[in-house]
Amino acid sequence: MKRLLFAMVTCALVVHAQDAPDNALTADEKEAGWVLLFNGKDLTGWMAEDETPSTAKVEDGAINPSTASSPLVVYKEYYGDYILSLDFKIGAGCDAGVLVRLFPLTSVRDNPVSWNGLEVAIADSTGTDYTDTGAIHDLVAPTANAMKPVGEWNRMVVTCNRNLITVELNGQTVSNMNLDDFKEPNRRPDGSEHGYDKSWYTHSRQGYIALQNGGSPCWFKNIKLMPLNADARGRRESDRIIK
Repeated sequence: MKRLLFAMVTCALVVHAQDAPDNALTADEKEAGWVLLFNGKDLTGWMAEDETPSTAKVEDGAINPSTASSPLVVYKEYYGDYILSLDFKIGAGCDAGVLVRLFPLTSVRDNPVSWNGLEVAIADSTGTDYTDTGAIHDLVAPTANAMKPVGEWNRMVVTCNRNLITVELNGQTVSNMNLDDFKEPNRRPDGSEHGYDKSWYTHSRQGYIALQNGGSPCWFKNIKLMPLNADARGRRESDRIIK
């Protein structure tokens, strides 16, 4: 039954998202429980990682994090399991990303705050390495680079379902991660090394969503979220702590 419901939700996303104007929900999406995270006009609901107002600009109905004075543009609410859908396009030389399960919003062991979340990479590249578009940065390489050329809009869907993280790009599943398999710091399940000196198995299963300022243009619009359970909005007091 859960798989059927999940399939119905995903199908509704594909069918109905195209019917909506930018940065709005269709009647069907509203009925299904989708939440609009960006109104297309201003940064209501968004902030910098230090919880001060973000200085990022909204350009032609899209957030451009590269115009911010801070590394991240963070959505203020705190979520657990969900489907996140958004559209993005890149400029030449783009090096950005979308962060999920970002927690806490403070530095751990002198690392940047972005170290505290899983980054879905967005880059002006054509490869399938650990930093190319669709990768879960430095942890899971994408099976394909399904991104469209510079200047064209892409659809990204990131599903966070308990220990499972899935990335879809333009309708193609490109990355899958099981957090339970990443038990050792600095090491992937196959024994190869990555740069995070922590266990992702013990990482928070709840957290913030953020858009990364990579220093070059990348625009985001149609940012929507579907909670996958009644407790999708995280409760800090019951959360895991990064180790």
